[in-house]
Amino acid sequence: MLIAAAVCPHPPLLIPEATGVPGARDAELERLRTACREAIGVLLAERPDLIAAVGADPNAAQTAEYQPGAPGRLHDYGVPLTIGQDTGSRALPLSLTIAKWLLAGHTSAWWGIAPDAAPGECLQLGEKLATLAPRVALLAMGDGPARRARAAPGAADPEADRYDDQVAAALAGPGGRADPGALAALDPGQDRPLEIAGRAAWQVLAGAAGQDPFDAELHYLGAPFEVSYVVASWRRAH
Repeated sequence: MLIAAAVCPHPPLLIPEATGVPGARDAELERLRTACREAIGVLLAERPDLIAAVGADPNAAQTAEYQPGAPGRLHDYGVPLTIGQDTGSRALPLSLTIAKWLLAGHTSAWWGIAPDAAPGECLQLGEKLATLAPRVALLAMGDGPARRARAAPGAADPEADRYDDQVAAALAGPGGRADPGALAALDPGQDRPLEIAGRAAWQVLAGAAGQDPFDAELHYLGAPFEVSYVVASWRRAH
């Protein structure tokens, strides 16, 4: 049964070793890091029996589980850093590498989601993960629209803004309640036009939650690098 969840983005810059030269945006980056720490803290405070981490796996042909000891590496991003022990196992994708860093040694199940995973597949995976232990917590890693960063940095993007508002309302709506149904209804057809990497992971969360009520808190919503990042936490309502 799902008892708690955290939603975090996965930019490499969350990890201090990847930051490089300090700049004007350091304060906003620290706000984002703090928000992620808060969301992870809420998740861990619920004392789950199992933590399942899910995130986009852009090079995967199909959604699959990684070995428990799989390392995370940032070498492809110019940072000679390995998260965990390099045991020779297939390395985690970026989303799960950041998840492994955020969880700081807490044992988890790692699931990489294929880029074209349909909503139904994501919901089914969430339902499956929620049954793996009496008390399951889910860490859903995902970025929002990135089109602003790659197409027209600094330009207004009403479509991306509307999508951000839709996701934020689903994650922590009026009255501090989560809306899994709204996450389940996200349109995968917007993934490519808006360059969204988080839709599938958010829909896995929706599947894990089902129709159960969750108290929710939105810790962060912004686009400090022209990519939308959202951080939220859920706890089962009593």
